[in-house]
Amino acid sequence: MGLLSVIVPCFNEQENIFDFYNELMKNEEFFKGQGVDFELLFIDDGSTDKTVSNVKELIAKDKRVHLISFSRNFGKEAAMYAGLNCAKGDYVAIMDCDLQDPPALLPEMYRAIAQEGYDSVATRRVNRKGEPPIRSFFARKFYKLINKMTKTEIVDGARDYRLMSRKFVDAILSMKEYNRFSKGIFGWVGFKNKWLEFENIERKKGETKWSFWKLFAYAIDGIMAFSTAPLAIASFLGLFFCVVAFIFIILIIIRQQTVGDPHNLVGWASMACIILFVSGVQLFCVGVVGQYLSKAYLEVKQRPLYIVKEEL
Repeated sequence: MGLLSVIVPCFNEQENIFDFYNELMKNEEFFKGQGVDFELLFIDDGSTDKTVSNVKELIAKDKRVHLISFSRNFGKEAAMYAGLNCAKGDYVAIMDCDLQDPPALLPEMYRAIAQEGYDSVATRRVNRKGEPPIRSFFARKFYKLINKMTKTEIVDGARDYRLMSRKFVDAILSMKEYNRFSKGIFGWVGFKNKWLEFENIERKKGETKWSFWKLFAYAIDGIMAFSTAPLAIASFLGLFFCVVAFIFIILIIIRQQTVGDPHNLVGWASMACIILFVSGVQLFCVGVVGQYLSKAYLEVKQRPLYIVKEEL
C-alpha cells in the first residue's frame, strides 16, 4: 500500500485534537479504496495545556498516530520542518489542527497528484471572513509588497495546507536554512503546482496564536528571506542624500559669497530639520543592514531548528 503522512503542528490545541482526528478519519474509506494508508504526525510545539496527553490517548487506540514533542516553543516553521523530516509517506500533507484547513479537500488534492500529474496541491482562501479588518488590510499589502520585491511568487491568501509528492518534500528538505519562510520555499523549489480555493473557515474552538505583531515579524522574516531589495533601497537612499548634500554645499558656498550672513542665524531651523531627517534615514539603513546581518549570524551558528523532548 501507499502511505499518506499528515503533519499537524500543534501549540495549545487541546480542544481541537479529537475533533480534528474524527474529521480527518472521514477520508479513511476513500484512501483505502486508493490503496493508501494514513500516518498521522502530531508535532507538539511546546504546548502547556493537555495537547500532549490528548494525542497520547489517540496513540493508545490508533497505532498510525505519532507524537513528536519539542522541549519548548520553537515556532510553526520548526514544527513543519520536523514533520517533513520525519514523514515516511509517498504523499505528505501539512494541516492545522484548528479545522480551518478542511480535511474534506484531501481526496481532491490526492487525485490531482496521483491522476493529473501535479507534484504539489496548495490551498488559498478566497476571502478573509471573520478576520479583523486591519489584519486583512495589512496581509493584502504584504503580499503585494513581497511579490514586487522578489522573483518567487507568493500567492495572496495562501495557506500552509498542502499535499506534496515525495520528490517535492525531498526538495524542501534539501533547503536547510535556519531562518525559514515556508510560503516562499514552496514557491522557490518550483515543480508543477495546483491551487485549490476555498471560503475562509473560522476557528471553532480555542484562540489563534498569531497576534498582529507576530504576523508583522513573520512578514519581515519573509521579505528578508527571499529579497535583497531592502538593501538596494538603503543604498539608493544613501546615494540620493549624498547628492542632495553636495548640492546644498554648493548652494551654501554661493550664498555666502554673494549675500553673506552677518549674524549667522538664518536657516538654523531648516538645517536642524534636515539633520534630524537625514539621521533618521541613516539609522533606518543601518537597521536594514543589521537585520540581514542578524539572519547571517543565526545561520552561521548552525543551531538546530528544534529539540525533541519526547517521541512516540
